[in-house]
Amino acid sequence: MASYIPSTAEERQAMLEAIGLKTVEDLYAAVPASAKLEKLNLPDGLTEFEAAAAIEALAEKNRRYRSIFRGAGSYDHYIPAIVKTVTSKEEFVTAYTPYQAEISQGVLQSIFEYQTQICELTGMDVSNASVYDGAVAAAEAVMMCQERKKSGVLLSDTVDPQVLSVVRTYCESRNVPVTVLPSTDYALNPDTLRAALSDTSACVYVQSPNFYGVLEDVDALVALAHEAGAKVIMAANPISLGLLKTPGEYGADIAVCEGQPLGMPLSFGGPYLGVMACKAAMMRKLPGRIVGQTTDSQGRRCFVLTLQAREQHIRREKASSNICSNEALCAMTASVYLAAVGPEGLRRAAENSAAHAHYLAGLLNDIPGFELKTKRPFFHEFVTACPVPAATLQARLDKEGILGGLPVEGGILWCCTEKNTRGQIERLAAICREVSGK
Repeated sequence: MASYIPSTAEERQAMLEAIGLKTVEDLYAAVPASAKLEKLNLPDGLTEFEAAAAIEALAEKNRRYRSIFRGAGSYDHYIPAIVKTVTSKEEFVTAYTPYQAEISQGVLQSIFEYQTQICELTGMDVSNASVYDGAVAAAEAVMMCQERKKSGVLLSDTVDPQVLSVVRTYCESRNVPVTVLPSTDYALNPDTLRAALSDTSACVYVQSPNFYGVLEDVDALVALAHEAGAKVIMAANPISLGLLKTPGEYGADIAVCEGQPLGMPLSFGGPYLGVMACKAAMMRKLPGRIVGQTTDSQGRRCFVLTLQAREQHIRREKASSNICSNEALCAMTASVYLAAVGPEGLRRAAENSAAHAHYLAGLLNDIPGFELKTKRPFFHEFVTACPVPAATLQARLDKEGILGGLPVEGGILWCCTEKNTRGQIERLAAICREVSGK
């Protein structure tokens, strides 16, 4: 379909007035002023040789840390070499949504295998072909729970701040009320949730481990939400599911994850992977692509896109989501990673990450000024106090090629994965002791 571009000022003004706006700037009213540019100061063009040299010079400015003790949503896990070997094949790198099943069986099968693995990982019945990232998955899950008489969204202030921001953005344009509940000792108290639930509560969003690494009392939160007739969306760290109970085992209705830990490098923030899965009862509300298995006219196993009519293809004006693509390459990366490590490898990655984090937490807790901020159980992230300005500590760690924890209100959020060695952990603790003067 060709796009129409207004050619005169009168036509542009007429189009603006048709949607209730006066100026082109009104289209960007929701964009913060700090994110807007008055103009682009572009340099003169370069030859290919000059451009390559300029990019290489920029790349040399990047800091490469020898050890990383920061998580907060993106995690430095070991990635088996086979993951990149498989996903870098040309036929996968260029893959897009496979509309024509008869010529896309390979890509469709890879997506089907991914969906199967995600269902096994989360304990859910159905998975989609993924969305853009974990924050979008959370917001799309909230939209799945909307009903005519139930629209309220309840979540805790222990949720990842970036996820909360995206959920609020989705909900603001649809007049969906979002209530952020205050936490107690880095976790949501079930009594706080009980007092906030009402007949208009559509869903409760629970993140466990939460942003501060603490394991929430998910059993109690799920029971309270269901008692009030609200759906439960559970966000989980996918690596933790090799060790902890799955969202399905907790009784959640929808499971979402940031899939980056499943074989994707940090990559300065993306591209990442939004994992979504749900119980069979909510299957028709699940956004994005779903690949199904069937048989062809000769009885052979084959794969197709299914439930397409519910989205923008046919019933666009009634669609509950505007997701119209998938993250096929990132989803395949997660699938290859899970196949490479297997259930035992995933469990070992989870156990080692947790063991290393608890070892570091014990060392730091023995240093005056770096005590743990809570005694609640955690997976592989935890918060300590910090007796000096966070910038001072980070500057000292930088000299050693160490990326320290994330400064948060009240202290530092630390993280360990299976890649952090005993020597790295002990060196970090020694520097913290040195900086504290103790």
